[in-house]
Amino acid sequence: MKNKTQPEPQATMLRNLIDYQVDSVVSRTIIDKEAGTVTLFAFDEEQGLSEHTAPYDAMVYVLEGEARVTISGKPIMVRQGEMTIMPANRPHALFAVAKFKMLLIMVRS
Repeated sequence: MKNKTQPEPQATMLRNLIDYQVDSVVSRTIIDKEAGTVTLFAFDEEQGLSEHTAPYDAMVYVLEGEARVTISGKPIMVRQGEMTIMPANRPHALFAVAKFKMLLIMVRS
């Protein structure tokens, strides 16, 4: 049986791993494990994710730009270098006030 080759450890600038696309939301999964996921997102200006719930806690960390995260009807502005927690089972939505990139860390256990 072949072993999967692991990439060499290296430092990486997260915001350079994903690009904006006009009028779109782009995502790229970095880690996908039973315990949770780490996903990069790039939102073009005025794009977003409509209100939804998830059964797990998630952390949004803004790499660049500015977004409005609404959690249970409460809007929270997050900018480059800031983060917020979206608690499990509470409705939340995201909207790009300006183009923004974020790292979403979802914890399943």
